[in-house]
Amino acid sequence: MSEPGPPGDRPDGSEPRYPYPHQPHQQFSQYPQWQPPVPPKKTSPAAIVLIAGSVIVVILMALAFLAWGYPGFLREPDAKGAVGTLPTSSPTASSAASTTSAPFSLPPGGRAPMPKRTKPLADPVTCAFTPDPTSPAPKKVAPPSDGPASSSGTVPVRLATSVGAIGLTLDRALAPCTVVNFVSLVKQGFYDGTSCHRLSVTAGLQMLQCGDPVGDGTGGPGYSIRDELFPELTYGRGVLAMAKTAQPDSGGSQFFLVFGDVEISPEYTVFGSIDDAGLGVLDNVARGGIDPSRPGIGDGSGPPKIPVTFTQVTTP
Repeated sequence: MSEPGPPGDRPDGSEPRYPYPHQPHQQFSQYPQWQPPVPPKKTSPAAIVLIAGSVIVVILMALAFLAWGYPGFLREPDAKGAVGTLPTSSPTASSAASTTSAPFSLPPGGRAPMPKRTKPLADPVTCAFTPDPTSPAPKKVAPPSDGPASSSGTVPVRLATSVGAIGLTLDRALAPCTVVNFVSLVKQGFYDGTSCHRLSVTAGLQMLQCGDPVGDGTGGPGYSIRDELFPELTYGRGVLAMAKTAQPDSGGSQFFLVFGDVEISPEYTVFGSIDDAGLGVLDNVARGGIDPSRPGIGDGSGPPKIPVTFTQVTTP
């Protein structure tokens, strides 16, 4: 009996015999003719340059990824993205992103002076609040009514948090419509149970950002408020200001508490101040630093290692 093999190789259709039937075989109809060896082609100088350039580009992209990470340069900066709803860090802060693990130290001089308008506002002013369907609003709240608002006087607010109380004084002379909006959100319980999602302790951007019901920097109340800016705006220790997107008049519910040095352009509405006890609470959170296990946005800021949750926010 013949051993197994590929059928049909013989003219009569019978099966050929192979010495090792279980091994693969490569069949030829005849032996290949000998050909003189062909010398390898030389690579042209242009091809060498192209290959070297491609390798360099790949290396630079890998280094950039390691330096800034996914959230910093691959996340799409849309109008309501996580990057857009944050105060813009200065070049100094961006260059110091790698030093966030260093011990935090307060700037000298204590509390910074509050900015003041050289030309007072009319009293009253007219406020308007614009519905924004693109802004996530997991907490249903009603916007304040459009119309007149006083530009004189102050309003106290108490932030009861998981790490201690923070007292605020809202100043209508700085931003009357922003004060109306903040008080409205407080009275509707919008901030209760929310957490502060972004801490920055880098030089030029030392603040804690809060007020996002989503918790990642993308959320808002479902409407936007107008900016209330003036040339004398500054952002020093003790200042309370609104966050917004890169577009004007895009604030909503997010705000930031300045406990150190902040060097940003006057594009963010200042509407109040932080009391001394609250600054002490913020200092402790700042000394705790950034939580490296949770993603930031690539500029050295990120969720605080000491979580800050608003248990109750109240105003008279």
